[in-house]
Amino acid sequence: MATELDGSGARRDDGIEARAGGGNDDGRFPARPLRGVDAMLDRLVSATSWLWLVLAGVIVGGVVLRTLFGISRIELEELQWHLHAVGFLVGIVGCAVFDRHVRVDVFREGMDARRRDWVDLYGLLLFQLPFLALVLWSAVPLVAESYATAERSTSAGGLGGRWLFKSALPLTTVLLIAATLAATRRVARRLFGRPRAPRS
Repeated sequence: MATELDGSGARRDDGIEARAGGGNDDGRFPARPLRGVDAMLDRLVSATSWLWLVLAGVIVGGVVLRTLFGISRIELEELQWHLHAVGFLVGIVGCAVFDRHVRVDVFREGMDARRRDWVDLYGLLLFQLPFLALVLWSAVPLVAESYATAERSTSAGGLGGRWLFKSALPLTTVLLIAATLAATRRVARRLFGRPRAPRS
């Protein structure tokens, strides 16, 4: 379960499956083990939302030091864009979980629901999953090299341990792959799943 704000600002709790278009299970497309993936990712995205508060604090702190005390800290400036990059990557995961990524609506608005599902299925299997696999394949050696060489900023007084920030790329890519697999299951259930028999 996850908590959201509705249009009036009131909090409401909805199931991830219902928000993302999930429905009843059938024999060919069982919900487990992917049923809990969206809920887990939802909790993770919500838990990391504090990154934006930290980023705001770092920005304000840097401005105060520079304007009031004439102190410019390069490590604070670097931390800003590192935190922004990590927050952006986590935000992409959130878009995948809640199906809020940008679409070309000029084409989709004229399609019926089934045709949209087919477009989604082809997009997920032929484009999104291969692209994420390529990103993961490229990112792991990048982080490994950064760790092996103890990479740090080239600026004087800059941050060290750059591999920690770079590791956000493969980690969030793995999360995106999990979200993509869960989305593929949902679309496949809508296209090919058998209706659930009514309970007696």
